[in-house]
Amino acid sequence: MFKRKKNKKDADRSGELVVKDHPKSVISEAYRLLRTNINFLSPDKDLKTVLITSGNPDEGKSITAANLAISLAQSGKQVLIVDADLRKSMLHRIFETTNYEGLTNVLTGEGKLKYMIKDTDVENLQVLNSGPLPPNPAELLGSQRMKEFLNEVQEEYDIVIIDSPPVIAVTDGLILGTAVDGVLLVVRYKETHREAVRQACENLKKVKAPLLGTVFTKYPLKSGYGYYYYY
Repeated sequence: MFKRKKNKKDADRSGELVVKDHPKSVISEAYRLLRTNINFLSPDKDLKTVLITSGNPDEGKSITAANLAISLAQSGKQVLIVDADLRKSMLHRIFETTNYEGLTNVLTGEGKLKYMIKDTDVENLQVLNSGPLPPNPAELLGSQRMKEFLNEVQEEYDIVIIDSPPVIAVTDGLILGTAVDGVLLVVRYKETHREAVRQACENLKKVKAPLLGTVFTKYPLKSGYGYYYYY
């Protein structure tokens, strides 16, 4: 049975979509620089699927994925952001949508993809939430249906951003890392231990995941909007 979690403590995270709400801020410019760097990292081949992960929880990977997806959409690309964190889904809170259906329904054959995808208030950007959290996330993400899903969305979108679980505690992110064009590792400034970063990189290397680089979060930057923490 799937678990349909309803947690009253879940807070609204939409206020962290800085690229949408404060496009002229220094943080938004950092995301645009990240977007540009991604384009330069693969000049001979378009990166169609990019996985955003971290070593440990609470390093800012979901917010990084969301703001990067918005930045890419603002550049004119057709973008799909997918919540593949089937243990602690977050994107439905960030984009203020329901999470009664999503990726897990697609992977189990309980729903057609076109009905699971939701529009956002950002032009060119759609979101596929996690859906009900399953008891076997690693098996679902490593399934043939997941490979078919990735092939299908690459045909429909210019780029697909995938938010995945951390790669140290569970294998989900590593499984997905072998199926995408590139992986970005999110590192929390002054809080993520160097050993955790090394272990995360080593885990990705072992499965031959295409690690593009790292993104610092919680870095203090002064802007016209006060102190923000980002890359």
